[in-house]
Amino acid sequence: MALAGKAFEHGSAGALVGYPAVALWLPPSVQPDEHALVDLVQQTVSEELRGDMLAFFEQMGHFHPAEPHWYLPLIGVDPTLRGAGHGSELMKQGLARCDSDHMLAYLEATNSRNLSLYERLGFERLGAIHAGSSPSIYPMARKPR
Repeated sequence: MALAGKAFEHGSAGALVGYPAVALWLPPSVQPDEHALVDLVQQTVSEELRGDMLAFFEQMGHFHPAEPHWYLPLIGVDPTLRGAGHGSELMKQGLARCDSDHMLAYLEATNSRNLSLYERLGFERLGAIHAGSSPSIYPMARKPR
């Protein structure tokens, strides 16, 4: 809830019929609950890894756009239904809203296998985020069309 729960409060959680895929978009000026995220890290991450995790969040903040934008902190597809185009369909629905609002779309790709999908949809990589033993994630932005 700390990362994307506000999507429910703002009516920006989306799903396909039957729920094969869901997306939690945060509207412009709505941010994840940073205090709740830090508390969660302190309660659940070992002391040995906590510094890396907080450094990871700090790097994420450097890439997060300053201009108004729609933020996609979470999208998921039922693992048994991957590869059927559900993620693409759901992304296109969310991006249509970004385009109609003339707003930038922003996300952090946590799975390198999804980079080509996001790039086909118009996202550009802004860099890479990595701390300690963590895998890299890729901040990406897409200008409105």
